[in-house]
Amino acid sequence: MSAEPRSRGMLWAAASGLIAAGAFLAVAELTGLLTARGSGPLEAVGGFVVDIVPRPVKEFAISTFGDADKAVLLGGLLVAAAVGAAIAGMLEFRRPPWGSVLLGVVAVAVGAALVTRAAAGALDVLPAVAGGAVGILVLRALCRRLRRWRDTEPADPSADAPVDPAAPALAGRRAFLRLALISTAAAVVVGAGSRLVSGASTSIRAIRSALRLPAPRTTVTVPSGAELDVPGISPLLTPNADFYRVDTALIVPQVDPADWRLVIDGMVEDRVELTFDDLLARSLDEYAVTLTCVSNEVGGDLVGTAIWQGVPVRDLLRMARPSADADMVLSRSVDGFTASTPLESLTDDGLDAILAVAMNGEPLPLEHGFPVRMVVPGLYGYVSATKWLDRLTVTRFDREEAYWTPRGYSAKAPIKMSSRIDTPRVDRSVTAGPTVIGGVAWAQPTGIGRVEVRIDDGQWQQATLSTPLSAATWVQWMLPWDARPGRHTLTVRAYDSAGNRQAEERAPIAPDGSSGWQQTLVTVT
Repeated sequence: MSAEPRSRGMLWAAASGLIAAGAFLAVAELTGLLTARGSGPLEAVGGFVVDIVPRPVKEFAISTFGDADKAVLLGGLLVAAAVGAAIAGMLEFRRPPWGSVLLGVVAVAVGAALVTRAAAGALDVLPAVAGGAVGILVLRALCRRLRRWRDTEPADPSADAPVDPAAPALAGRRAFLRLALISTAAAVVVGAGSRLVSGASTSIRAIRSALRLPAPRTTVTVPSGAELDVPGISPLLTPNADFYRVDTALIVPQVDPADWRLVIDGMVEDRVELTFDDLLARSLDEYAVTLTCVSNEVGGDLVGTAIWQGVPVRDLLRMARPSADADMVLSRSVDGFTASTPLESLTDDGLDAILAVAMNGEPLPLEHGFPVRMVVPGLYGYVSATKWLDRLTVTRFDREEAYWTPRGYSAKAPIKMSSRIDTPRVDRSVTAGPTVIGGVAWAQPTGIGRVEVRIDDGQWQQATLSTPLSAATWVQWMLPWDARPGRHTLTVRAYDSAGNRQAEERAPIAPDGSSGWQQTLVTVT
């Protein structure tokens, strides 16, 4: 065979690998739909990657891509899968059965990712088995026909011959292309159909939209002066669509409130199990709380404030009667994530840790934990704000570890006092003359006492604060400034209501949150 047909053969071999991978994914999706809902291979492998990724990589992904980190991961997995599939196709074409062996190894890896997930069942491995088997069969069949096509190519098509030397090659090419088209069409129909059926049968968004929650027994009243009229400052309440999202769920869990159950067990006198209706029957109250992610850098935006509706956790724990020896509650999400929360933070009458069902006047968005999540003032989210909650296990810190603890984070993580400059921004110049410096500050659970701002190396000046919603929320602050042309450094620091000053020393995110005074460089023209 000449160099050109040989090169063309390798391209078709790579395409065969991609078609076989498509068949693998389609059959795995269909099998997961029939036997172990939610056991898609990409999601399983992606979840496994999220679980094992080193802490620095996780922090880089969050700081670089923000809410798009999971989309970037899925895109990377698709690219890697495509490259691997093409290699498998070329191996099977040139060195059979090594392409099939490679695809088999991938199936084993996917199966391992499926069965090692939280709450995995015996049937969860079937999508990988069925998908791998069909993928290997398709790959071998395509490469056999491709080799027949190659072997019937005339060595010298221009040479004179009593019969058409290209006729066998034409038949071989048609046989290969026919199988390739049929396999591709089948993979598209089966895969897309499985996704559509899965989406139709788990229409949780429609269920959420139709859900009518009872009116809260008590409501949060926004006092006069709670929001300053400063352009560019963060709003007092963060809209749901803008609220930061950081979690380990590659695909948002779909939980029907009708099927939801909360189990309280562990070191308790009485095991408690509640339905969603049981929770709503206990009456809802409103609470204004600021949430902060441990991955929030100094001056970062992984923080937001909302009005939550829910039920105090202490009332539910009181039903279970925790042991006097217990000091921690291990909360679990339906996707296997766990958080370690000090028991005292959940039983403190003055802290108002809640199980929330609503956020800013509507049922929790799916991405923020629908139908039930935890909200605990004063603790970073990774040790308290479990989404898609389904279990509270009363235990001890010396007996259990939560998801992030063995990954380099502290088991206990109170939120550090912090302040942030929202305006003026470092990426926008300021016109000389009267302007306003503004931002937000938070100090849970004591509340902010005052905020000070320094311009260049000048004296610290006290900013004007907004009226706080509660000690569990941030406040806005502002300082008038007669800006003069040039480059200026703005620095902010806060004090809590007890007179404690925000830490000046810089600390990294790990193991228990960043600290330090924010400085920003502003250009005045």
